[in-house]
Amino acid sequence: MNLEDTGRHKSIQMELPLLYSGETAGRRRSAEALTAVYDEGSSSGHRLMEWVVENGNMECAQKRVRRNRGSPGIDGMNVEELPEYLAAAWGQIRLELLAGTYQPKSVKRVEIPKPNGGVRQLGIPTAVDRMIQQMVLNVLQPEFDRTFSEHSYGFRPGRSAQQAVKAARSYIQDGRVWVVDVDLEKFFDRVNHDILMSRLARRIKDKRVLGLIRRYLEAGVMAHGVVAERWEGTPQGGPL
Repeated sequence: MNLEDTGRHKSIQMELPLLYSGETAGRRRSAEALTAVYDEGSSSGHRLMEWVVENGNMECAQKRVRRNRGSPGIDGMNVEELPEYLAAAWGQIRLELLAGTYQPKSVKRVEIPKPNGGVRQLGIPTAVDRMIQQMVLNVLQPEFDRTFSEHSYGFRPGRSAQQAVKAARSYIQDGRVWVVDVDLEKFFDRVNHDILMSRLARRIKDKRVLGLIRRYLEAGVMAHGVVAERWEGTPQGGPL
């Protein structure tokens, strides 16, 4: 790594915590900085994992996961135990991520009752896997988010349900009177892994990142002490 590369890494490391700071200007600066991962010659997307495992990104992701709290995964580790665990284990985890050999643990299946009947199945990753997923999200989100529809408000930084309501109110004031509700039933439960990965490969060049995402998709689901393999669908419950 030359001095120019080191300067870029330090810049990214300082920008990462701003991504979720709640300040629009900060998010914009972070998005612009992280876009360099895809656009600059020395990175060009093939060294994306190096950006994912930056210590600044890890610390930012760890704080985010701890702030979100949540239940432990199959290993029983709660998010408050992360700092002590990572003090001893992060070096090895980082090496495995860089080598493309890290293997996520199975997710814990939890069923949440729906108001209108039935249940929604959630998969709870371990605290470590939630942190790693958040690390990947921190790097990928700015590049992907800028290509989303201006009228999309769900699961995006700087967007909220309140903004969607405000937009709807303005449409009503403009004289629009029809509302169309469209839902793909059990969409996340039926996502085709091959199609999803082929779409991601158009945007992500680092095969280690693609392989990690694939392993998260295929990580088994543990229910009642038994692990079941997953060949379709994305387990809802993790940041990524």
